[in-house]
Amino acid sequence: MRLRKSLPREAYTLGWNPPGLVAGVDEAGRGPLAGPVLAAAVMLDPRKPIAGLRDSKKLSPKRREHLHEQILEHALCCSVALASVEEIERLNILQATLLAMQRAVAGLRLRPTQVLVDGNRLPALDLPAQAVVQGDDRVAAIAAASIVAKVQRDRLCDAWHAQYPDYGFDRHKGYGTAAHLEALQRCGPTPLHRRGFAPVAALLAPASPP
Repeated sequence: MRLRKSLPREAYTLGWNPPGLVAGVDEAGRGPLAGPVLAAAVMLDPRKPIAGLRDSKKLSPKRREHLHEQILEHALCCSVALASVEEIERLNILQATLLAMQRAVAGLRLRPTQVLVDGNRLPALDLPAQAVVQGDDRVAAIAAASIVAKVQRDRLCDAWHAQYPDYGFDRHKGYGTAAHLEALQRCGPTPLHRRGFAPVAALLAPASPP
């Protein structure tokens, strides 16, 4: 207990791998101009390995959907959480992403022994944690979290398309493609758009006097 009390608020790293259950954590939606950022935490069952897990960006949508269902069926537990557009505006995208990750870990039905997070930054956790650069291609549990977060966010984008059909959310998923920027210019931002992001902020800025 003395060790735990002496640790800073940020999650801490161990120089060894403790035995027990590992949770992998990854996010989806840091880069888009619209919508919340999502994070997933997944604890795989070592008795039920899932073949083909890798970085979600390197998988076709069909393959992602298939693996997503396999993960939900065979993982010990899985949790998805988000940080809202309002929180992204208030905190900045990095801190909002870490908040979503923290919420995803907190939502797990089982308590992991260690948390492995994709990237080089850690959310504040009361568990041993390790940041793993390119972890979504190196650690199966992180790859699984990458897939779950991506599929869940893409499904949100499909729902946004039904609500705002002029913007093409079902195609660009909120990223700043030429088609998305053209729709923004033509129709203006929706409540989903991140007003602090430069392309959106530029549309909201008052015009300079001639």
